[in-house]
Amino acid sequence: MKRLKQVVMGLVTAMTLFAGGLSSFSAPLTAQAATTSTSSSTVNLKAKAGIAVDATTGQILYDKNSDQVLPVASMTKLLSIYLVLDAVHSGKLKWNQKVTINKATAKVAQNTNLSNVPLRSGHSYTVKALYQASLIYSANGAIEALGIAVAGSPHAFVTQMRAQAKKLGMTGAKIYNACGLTNKQVGKLGYTNVAGSTENEWSAADQAKLAVALLNKYPEVLKTTSITKQWFEKGTADATKMENWNWMLKGLSASYSKLHVDGLKTGTSDAAGANFTGTAHNGGNRIITVVLHAAHKSETDPARFQQTQKMMSYVYNNFKTVSLKAGSQVTGSKTVKTNDAKEKTAKTVLTSGLKLWIRNDQVASNIQSTTKLKAKLTKNKALEAPVSKNTEIGTANISLKGDKLGFLGNTKTTAVPLKVTKAVEKANIFVRMWRAIVALF
Repeated sequence: MKRLKQVVMGLVTAMTLFAGGLSSFSAPLTAQAATTSTSSSTVNLKAKAGIAVDATTGQILYDKNSDQVLPVASMTKLLSIYLVLDAVHSGKLKWNQKVTINKATAKVAQNTNLSNVPLRSGHSYTVKALYQASLIYSANGAIEALGIAVAGSPHAFVTQMRAQAKKLGMTGAKIYNACGLTNKQVGKLGYTNVAGSTENEWSAADQAKLAVALLNKYPEVLKTTSITKQWFEKGTADATKMENWNWMLKGLSASYSKLHVDGLKTGTSDAAGANFTGTAHNGGNRIITVVLHAAHKSETDPARFQQTQKMMSYVYNNFKTVSLKAGSQVTGSKTVKTNDAKEKTAKTVLTSGLKLWIRNDQVASNIQSTTKLKAKLTKNKALEAPVSKNTEIGTANISLKGDKLGFLGNTKTTAVPLKVTKAVEKANIFVRMWRAIVALF
């Protein structure tokens, strides 16, 4: 029955996307291209909330109600996976380590009305198999089992999730379980003092912060989120053919050849509607999009992917990137004032590179900066000599002139380390005395 349902979903989705006029996104989708198709110069996003950001810097490229806190359903699993990967990288978990399933987790996993692989009580499965099932098939029991393996109990794992969300700046996060189901649906894994209808909630901006952090710290997650089909425990009694719920992957029903989508995670519930955190890499530029509460008229409804396609095409059609290389200078941060130095100013350059998006009708000179010096290196609001060559003396806080969206975290700037290009030598005592006398007059 599930296989027939998936075939039907594929046919309906393909027909819907074709009827929706994919040809309207015919402009070349490279961030360097200066062409703009009239049909994608704006986004009429049919969802409660959405956001598009650069995957590295968190620069916001599109925004609709991104601070509104809403149910996120199975997109929760990206936060859980972040903690699982933390545990693997720290050595707390190993990929071939076996995890034994308890009765409460097995009851969730055996519920065929939910996305699951059929984990059995008392049986053991590898961390790797549970990890893949969680990401590819959105298996609820699998991620709950991993949470218990990481923290010792489902509630202890929720405590870790809440702490990690706070670290990532997910200010609106309300978290009750590792998978995104309602408190009632997770049964004994849930809380007795919480209403059964309660489920995890946060904003589109919070979800974008999570996705940016995940891809920057653990980019290997894309190796799994890009898998279209895979067997779980093939050749065993638990064998399940998993088909990715992200229909925008190459070869699946909502894929679009001009958008190279390779992740990340869907989420669906009665309260949440249809959600999707997507990521695409075109022309060397990776973006992340979040759609919250798109239409979900049936299990075959491709609305979340259609809305994601709108946002992605809008970004790639209407923006280009400007790369600032390490060692380059930015207007506003080319020099800094010095205190008690031979030279009254010191030349500064960026320690690391940065890529910024600008609209096709903008120019690179729209990029500007202010300097923030490290307090311990300053005196009288200037760089205190002596300072060695190539010392990082603060940050260039870079922004785009006229930009109203800014970056994730409600900031209009992004900070890049700044260094001096040569040693800032201290002036001799006579020069310093003379300057002091002149200052009096």
